[in-house]
Amino acid sequence: MSGPRAARLIVLRHAKSARPQGVPDHERPLAGRGRRDAPAAGRLLHETGCVPDLVICSTARRTRETWDLVAAQLSASPEVVFEQRVYGASVAALVGVVRDVPERHRTVLLIGHQPGVQDLVLSLAGDGDAEAFGRARVKFPTSAVAVLELPCPWAHLAPGTAEFTYFAVPRGVRVTPR
Repeated sequence: MSGPRAARLIVLRHAKSARPQGVPDHERPLAGRGRRDAPAAGRLLHETGCVPDLVICSTARRTRETWDLVAAQLSASPEVVFEQRVYGASVAALVGVVRDVPERHRTVLLIGHQPGVQDLVLSLAGDGDAEAFGRARVKFPTSAVAVLELPCPWAHLAPGTAEFTYFAVPRGVRVTPR
């Protein structure tokens, strides 16, 4: 790619959420496991150098809580946009959201929901780490992190244009009371 370096898209599925009776889906909070796993996802991003300069986060409570716990582990304070279009989004809608990213942003973290996040990653990946791609295709659990390198401007993002470089499912350590 000529011009600026390739862009990086990090896709994070929100951490494990609770299902309290009578609480609308949009307002579901994180479960205990989610509160443990989200910081682990943040540490993973920090340790692998995948620190975003822009975060696009669904407006759902569980994604916002995930972001708060991830952010506490990072060495930067990226710009954050809470985007209603990410909640319950299809692949086409998510691609539209990412295409709207201003070119000044080179590393973007998208925090969203199943099945949209998995479908987005699988749709965009044209080549890359076949083993990681296979694991992401089989299952994209809560707190899963996928990293895609994009050789084109955000506005030109299309299926099959990204390189799938990384996939992990970070888990926090459960502390057992004595």
